[in-house]
Amino acid sequence: MLKKRIIPIMQLIDDKLVKTRQFDTWRAVGDPIKSASVYNSQYTDELVLLNINRKNRSIEQLARLIPEIAKVSFMPLSVGGGIRSFSDAAYLINQGADKVIINSSAYKNPDLINQIASELGQQAIIISIDIKIDENGSYRLYSQCGKKQEESSLASHIAQCQASGAGEFMIQSIEHDGMMDGFNIPLLQQVMEFAHIPIIGCSGSGTYQHLHEAFTKTNISALGCGSLFNFSDSNPIRAKSYLTNYGIAFKKV
Repeated sequence: MLKKRIIPIMQLIDDKLVKTRQFDTWRAVGDPIKSASVYNSQYTDELVLLNINRKNRSIEQLARLIPEIAKVSFMPLSVGGGIRSFSDAAYLINQGADKVIINSSAYKNPDLINQIASELGQQAIIISIDIKIDENGSYRLYSQCGKKQEESSLASHIAQCQASGAGEFMIQSIEHDGMMDGFNIPLLQQVMEFAHIPIIGCSGSGTYQHLHEAFTKTNISALGCGSLFNFSDSNPIRAKSYLTNYGIAFKKV
């Protein structure tokens, strides 16, 4: 059985950390370097850093931070936001990132997934999928930080990304983002019907019980948490200790 992972999600706007609410309003939550250092001391499995700046988004913002984070953190680091080409992805990997996260470019240029997987390895690419439920109860996919609705269905997009060489999916529920009322379990269950690669479930963590519910009801590989660690006294050590009591196994850090 694969060991589970808990992954703090750090969102970046203009070199400061923020936490969004339903991909709309946001609150400042600290400094990326200091936060990475704290997570490192808490034996975090991995760390995700997303540049969600809506204006003038550039990979240079990520590239500047990666070496600084590497000085205070020794956990695997995945970065995303504004990656449009193979050279962008390779540049961030060369700066010290372990994985790159692609969202909007996966719709515009599916061949980019294959190129990254072929040149950098399948383990180096995560496809992030932002999802919202429409008035008919159907799942709709969004790009550009949740601003543009895409025509692809959830099943077809997952199939195409897998065929192109995606190594992992990161699933974000727009409605649940920042609400701290639990993960969208039916969504994660449906994704697992289509996907045969590891899945990181995000959006909605508010208590350790929410993590327990997601792990036990979906058999998901990992859970990404933002608000849980930003707006409570929770941390990865306490979360894993709680879940270990229920027989959920985590990889050794």
